[in-house]
Amino acid sequence: MEEELYARAALPGDELQVFLKALASGTRQKLFSHFADGEELTVGEAAERTGLGPSTTSEHLAVLRRGGLLQSIRDGKLVRYRANRENITELLEQLHSCLLAPAEPHDPPLPRR
Repeated sequence: MEEELYARAALPGDELQVFLKALASGTRQKLFSHFADGEELTVGEAAERTGLGPSTTSEHLAVLRRGGLLQSIRDGKLVRYRANRENITELLEQLHSCLLAPAEPHDPPLPRR
């Protein structure tokens, strides 16, 4: 019965869950702030600005990219990253809908334990 109630709830999809996971880290939030104004940066440039090592920066950038916050653009041998504004807007709309989805009026209350 309880599983049935959760199945009817407005739960975030996989894409939204990956987006939220990418935002869950304070380090990634600080790293992303360097892209918020539309700037494009390489891993090395982002590492230099944040004071993180290049491999750590690369790992965090990959999580942000998988989460839909960044997109990568190959520029010769370099890969440049920039904010994926359209995708962020779409994901935030999904989050908004999920958080503010009205409950079904005929849903019975959850059982007390």
